[in-house]
Amino acid sequence: MTVNPVARANHQSEKRKLKPFNELVQYFSDTAGRAALLGMLRGIEREALRIDESGFLAQDPHPRALGSALTHSRITTDYSEALLEFITPVSHQVEALLQGLTETHAFSVRQLQGQRLWPVSMPCYVKDEQTIPVAQYGSSNTGKMKTLYRKGLTYRYGALMQIISGVHFNFSVSQDLWRSLYELSDKRLSFDDFISDGYFGLIRNYRRLVWVLPYLFGASPALCHSFIKGQKTDLQFSQSGRGTLYLPYATSLRMSDLGYTNKEQESLNISYNSLPEYLAGIRAAIKMPSANFANIGVKVDGEYRQLNANVLQIENEFYAPIRAKRVTRSGEKPSEALARGGVEYIEVRALDVNPFSPIGIDANQVRFLDLFLLYCLLTPSPKSDAKEEARLAANLKAVVLEGRKPGLELLSATGPISLSRWLSSLFDELQPLAKLLDGERDEYQAALNHWLAAVKDPELTLSGQVNRHLIAKGQDHGQWVMTLSAQYHQYFMDYPLSEATCSEYQTEAKTSLAKQAELENAQRAVAFDDYLADYFGEKS
Repeated sequence: MTVNPVARANHQSEKRKLKPFNELVQYFSDTAGRAALLGMLRGIEREALRIDESGFLAQDPHPRALGSALTHSRITTDYSEALLEFITPVSHQVEALLQGLTETHAFSVRQLQGQRLWPVSMPCYVKDEQTIPVAQYGSSNTGKMKTLYRKGLTYRYGALMQIISGVHFNFSVSQDLWRSLYELSDKRLSFDDFISDGYFGLIRNYRRLVWVLPYLFGASPALCHSFIKGQKTDLQFSQSGRGTLYLPYATSLRMSDLGYTNKEQESLNISYNSLPEYLAGIRAAIKMPSANFANIGVKVDGEYRQLNANVLQIENEFYAPIRAKRVTRSGEKPSEALARGGVEYIEVRALDVNPFSPIGIDANQVRFLDLFLLYCLLTPSPKSDAKEEARLAANLKAVVLEGRKPGLELLSATGPISLSRWLSSLFDELQPLAKLLDGERDEYQAALNHWLAAVKDPELTLSGQVNRHLIAKGQDHGQWVMTLSAQYHQYFMDYPLSEATCSEYQTEAKTSLAKQAELENAQRAVAFDDYLADYFGEKS
C-alpha cells in the first residue's frame, strides 16, 4: 500500500500516540470495533437565499409561517433576512439525516408564497448592496445583539460577502470509540481531556488535508459578474456568455479572497495544538483592538454600528474551515462551553452548496466525509507551527484557484508532490476503512469509488461539472442557476410530506414564536447598553 506523505511525516517527526492508521483499522475489525466506528453522529446546516421568481433577493421579512428565526431549532436565518438556514437534528443514520433535511426544505418552500431557493453558493442578481436586508430577531436584547452583530459585519466587510451560502457538517464519534482509543493510549490525560486532545488532533490533520474538500466538492468555479461590482481583485477572470466570470481550473471561489476571508484575522495565529492554547487565542482575539474597525465607530450619534471595535466582535466572527464545538447552555459563549466540558464535536465549514442536489449535499459526500474525518482522527497528528501553517494555507489557495489544473503540485511535509498522486495515496488508505464500515453492504466503498473517478478525471469533480454546464454549453451562471431553482422548487412542492410531519413543523413554528415573545417580555426591563456590558463582562 502506498504511504500517504502526511502519515509518513507524522511517523518521522513525532513519537506516535496512536498506532499507524492501517493498524488501527485492523484493530477495530471485529464486531465491537466496527460498531464503535459506526457510532458516528452527524448534523447538517444548509444555507440558501430566498429569491423572487425573477431571481432577485427577497426583500420581505422572514415568513411567520416558518416560526421565529431566533428560537426555532431547525429553521433560522444567517446574516440576511433572506438567507435561510436549515438545521438537522443529530443523526446516526445517513438516510435519516438527509430525509430530515429534505423534509425541512419541502415544508419551508411551501410557506414561501412562490419564492424559491437559490441553489448555489455564490449569489447573483443583487441590485445594490444597500438592498440586502440584515436579519431581524425581534425586540429582546438577545435578538437585538444578533442583529447588531450582523450590522457590524456589514460595516466591516460589506453585505455582499455575507450572503454567500455554504453547508456545515457537524461530526462526532462514539464514546465506545473514544474508550477503545483511550485504552491504547498512555493515559497521561484524563478521559475527557483525551477526547478534546483527540479532536484537536483531528482538526490539525484536517487542516493538513482540507484542500481535498474544495477539490472534490468545490462548486463555485464561476460567478455572476454582478457579485464583483466595484471590488478590487487580482484574479484574472475569463468571461463566458453575457456575464459569467470564471477561472478555468478553479474549484471554490467561495473559499478564495472573494469569499469568506478576514484580513484582520491573519495576524491572530490561533493555535490548534491543544484546547487551552486554542481558547487562549480566541479570548485574546476577542479583546484585541483593531484600528481599522475603530475608524467605523461603535456607537455614533446614539446608534450602534457594531458590538465593539475589536478584531472579533464575538467568537462567531472567527472564520475557519473547521471549528471545535460543544453545545452551549443558555447564555453561554462557545469558548465557555468548551472550557466547561471540552470538545463535543467538530464543525466542517469548507463545503460549497452542491448545485446537483436539491438539498445542497448528497449521501456520497456524507459518506466520504465520514471516511475522511475518521482518517484525520485515527492518523497520528503532530503539533503544528507557523512554517507548516503557511504551507497549508498555500496548498488550500492553490486548490481553490487552480485545483483542476493538470500537473498541479502541492507541498507535503516531505516536499513537492502532485495533487493527483497525493489524492490517490489517500484513497488507497481509505479503502480498507470503507470496506470495514460496509460489512455486508457497499455504500462506503461505492462513495469512495464515486469520488475516486473525480481524482482520475478532474472534470467529474463538482466544479468540473459546473464548468461543463456553463462554459462548454455556453450558459450564463444566472440562467443556469434559475433553471435549477425552478426544478428544485417543483421537487419540493411535489415531495410527499405526511400530515404528521407538516403538523410537527407547524407546531414548532408556533412554539418558537411563543418562546421569542416570552424572551422579549423577560428582557424588557434591561437596557440594551447594560445587556451588552454584562455580556462582555464590562460592568463594574
